Amino acid sequence: MKEGIHPEYRPVVFRDSSIGQNFIIRSTVKTKDKITLDGQEYPLVNLDTSSASHPHYTGKQKVVDTGGRVGKFNARYARKS
Repeated sequence: MKEGIHPEYRPVVFRDSSIGQNFIIRSTVKTKDKITLDGQEYPLVNLDTSSASHPHYTGKQKVVDTGGRVGKFNARYARKS
C-alpha cells in the first residue's frame, strides 16, 4: 500500500442522542467534536438513532390496527350486488 493516502483508522465514540448510550468503534469518520471517556479523549459522532434505540431492533414497534383499516376499505368500496 502507498503511504499517506489512506485515512486514519482509529477508535471513535458514536453517541445515540435519543438514549445517551455510547459505542466505541474503530472508524475513519472525520469530526470536530471530542469526548473524554475513561481518561482518554476520542472523536465524537452524535447519532439520532442507533440499533440500541430503533424500534425495529428493540422490538418495541407500534402495532397498527390494519384489520380495522382493511374492514373500512372493504365496506366503503365493496361492490353492490
